Amino acid sequence: MIHSTTDGRITTLKLDRPDKANALTEAMLRDLIEAVRGAKDSAALILTGKGRVFSAGADLEAARAGLATSPLWEELSGAIAAYPGLSIAALNGTVAGGANGMVLACDLRIAVPGAKFFYPVMKLGFLPQPSDPVRMTALIGAARTKLMLMAGEKIDTNDAFAFGLVDRIVPAENLMERAQALCADCVAADPKTARAIKALCQQETRR
Repeated sequence: MIHSTTDGRITTLKLDRPDKANALTEAMLRDLIEAVRGAKDSAALILTGKGRVFSAGADLEAARAGLATSPLWEELSGAIAAYPGLSIAALNGTVAGGANGMVLACDLRIAVPGAKFFYPVMKLGFLPQPSDPVRMTALIGAARTKLMLMAGEKIDTNDAFAFGLVDRIVPAENLMERAQALCADCVAADPKTARAIKALCQQETRR
């Protein structure tokens, strides 16, 4: 249900459960964590999905059994954030619930027109994973984060781009081509230089 391929120092992880809107099971979360950590020697990492939805978040049955509050979500987003190369979420469609965590942890996010972004965690009676509001606030600000997490607003790709949640809007037929093009400089660069630049970008601003 997770396909991992490496080509030209780019590792691509694809969620492949389109009949279930790429909803994530515990096994899929564990496979993603292992695959992200296993890609540490690649220059770039692309996350995408099969079908018209990137991911609906936790699988409903698994969520009822406790997956919605599993520490695996935080472990996955932490693994992506710690990835030393360039990480890109190539969003083939809607992102819902806990799936937002892995998207927020990526360095860049590109999305197809018509995708929706929502995180109805409060409505469902759960808290988001600890890093998700922090990363979302860093990208779009506190008020817009509350708009999504507390007001339950579902935003479209255009609003996501205007907010800064998405960095580029790309036609579906060009999504993976564009994602790979964004990786080209990192693939061509000295790995130490690319990783050092990422580390500098992630430093906290000091006054």
